[in-house]
Amino acid sequence: MFTKYILRFTTFAICYTIYYFILKDLPSISNLHTRTPSLTTKIYDRNGTLLYQIYKDENRTLIALDSLPQHVLDATIAAEDKNFYHHFGLDPIGIMRAFTNNLVNCKLQINNCNLQGGSTITQQLVKNTLLNREKTLIRKLKEGVLAVLIEFKYSKNEILEMYLNEVAYGGTAYGIEQASWQYFGKSAKDLSLAEAALLAGLPISPTTLSPFGTNPYLAKIRQAQVLDNMVKAKQITQTQKFKAQNTTLSFAPQGMSIQAPHFVMYIKDLLVKKYGETIVDRGGLNVITTLDLNIQNILQSQIETELNSLAKLHVQNGAGLVLNPQTGEILAMVGSRNFFDSTIDGQVNVTLQARQPGSSIKPITYSLALSRGLSPSFIIHDTPICFVSHGSPDYCPKNYDGRFHGKVTLRQALASSYNIPAVKLLNQFGINNMIELARLMGISTWDDPRRYGLSLTLGGGEVTMLDLASVYSVFANNGFKVPLSPFISIKDSSGSDLAWGDSSTGDMAKGQVGTPKVGGVSPKGSQILDPSIAYQINSILSDPIARAPAFGYHSVLNLPGPNVAVKTGTTNSLRDNWTFGYTSNLLVATWVGNNDNTPMSSVASGITGASPIWAKTMKELLGHGPRLAFTPPANLVKVNISCSNSPKYEYFNVGNIPKINCAKLSGTILETAATTSQ
Repeated sequence: MFTKYILRFTTFAICYTIYYFILKDLPSISNLHTRTPSLTTKIYDRNGTLLYQIYKDENRTLIALDSLPQHVLDATIAAEDKNFYHHFGLDPIGIMRAFTNNLVNCKLQINNCNLQGGSTITQQLVKNTLLNREKTLIRKLKEGVLAVLIEFKYSKNEILEMYLNEVAYGGTAYGIEQASWQYFGKSAKDLSLAEAALLAGLPISPTTLSPFGTNPYLAKIRQAQVLDNMVKAKQITQTQKFKAQNTTLSFAPQGMSIQAPHFVMYIKDLLVKKYGETIVDRGGLNVITTLDLNIQNILQSQIETELNSLAKLHVQNGAGLVLNPQTGEILAMVGSRNFFDSTIDGQVNVTLQARQPGSSIKPITYSLALSRGLSPSFIIHDTPICFVSHGSPDYCPKNYDGRFHGKVTLRQALASSYNIPAVKLLNQFGINNMIELARLMGISTWDDPRRYGLSLTLGGGEVTMLDLASVYSVFANNGFKVPLSPFISIKDSSGSDLAWGDSSTGDMAKGQVGTPKVGGVSPKGSQILDPSIAYQINSILSDPIARAPAFGYHSVLNLPGPNVAVKTGTTNSLRDNWTFGYTSNLLVATWVGNNDNTPMSSVASGITGASPIWAKTMKELLGHGPRLAFTPPANLVKVNISCSNSPKYEYFNVGNIPKINCAKLSGTILETAATTSQ
């Protein structure tokens, strides 16, 4: 009787122990399909070139089993679990064989010790997905129970596919697809037998067997073992084995791979702000950007070349942008000379930093003046003047050349970048009006009008290159503003397009980007300037004769052929040197200076610095595609304003055509109906 109770108690104790320690907290095998693995977000340029991969700890890309070559599957089974299609989740014979081999042969350090794993592929799937990696008897028992349950619920091919997408191959590469890219720079769909055998051998000890480790020859030995196992399993022939074994493998370069780093980090920041860190780091987004890596490399090369020539002038850094004004697409973004150079704060993206624009801001002032009835031929006096402000010193603007040029047209004043006329125009038409127009055109940094005075038109208010490029794109696009767009498409891991903001209300991404182009749909825009004003600005900025008094007749700014507008800007302190130039379908912005804001020794605007970078980049890009002309709108009339034998044409609005009295005037129209303060 006592023995009977002891037996019952023992049975109960065993069952309770099994339940409490093994079955009680056993995870559900349904988690294999419902769990979300950590996936890699990939950022591409517009042509499909991979720029960067974003992941948290595990770099993984899913791939379907039926898209893999048979030799990839065979090599995996031969390396990890030769009885995979014949067991129920556990392989007792395989466990004993592996135990004996590893304990005896490898303990004695026999040459070419063939490391074997006792776990089946199903058990390894459990270990990688449902359980932690602690090495205890309880965890191993749980692993066995779950492996059997999985075999009842899922087919062998489903198990193999999940395993191939989960297993670690070394470093941050998880899954056969990402491993294939990391080691060979190609998709697993394109792996050769030799490559497949090497990868299949890695999971048993990825660090030790890595071809990039301290003993790379071990990877080759392990590859040979996998090929031997495939021959024994009649998966390949001896001839195929020898051919694969003697194939020289070409490995992909290792290390952090990143193209167009400032642009990539800009994109990552936008994605995180919209979707959150977890989605970006683990969600497996597929991002096609507007960047053209070929254009990016051209701009980067020109920046480096020019800065090398300015090494003695304390010009340490440069930056640039290339846009398509018609679509708002960002085609190139170079944020510094060298992203990886900490001595110049290379990781700071200057295209997003607020800096003083110098005279490159003046076209906004002239757009305001033209919108109030003035014309490019309007005469303004470039003469001494001081503006009195109570409580502040008198403001007496000077031209950069220290001279006064007398009566000049608005065309000449803007093209030659005279300071005094710009200040007079701003004084007449109002600082607040200029700020409001600037905001509409893309300036986001002028948040408090009370901070600014008349020097605003000479660059007294800081702007970002991206914002000012948006302003110039409005001119290039006939007064129509298209928000800047860094995206072509954003897809989740299932291939579905992700929305970016609410397109019905126009409430899209905030900050440095407007309405991105997502899913092939062009962003919406709005008419900011009358097309006639935009055309007049374009006409002035593309007029080499009008800019000749300041820049000469053979300036680097004068590119061959018509319809290339350009404006430079240099701060009085020589801390910033800019050039913005464009056609109807191409805009290039460039900058040189120092990130620590120390002044450059000497930079001649229009001769050295940003201008040559702009000119050489623009010239090369224009040679690769059509140059679209600036087309005058229907409400502009072409009028000969010269009283000499040499005609001189200007465009006027239909309601603002001047009356020419050659008997009274000599040479050129002096004034239209509007007047200016002196």
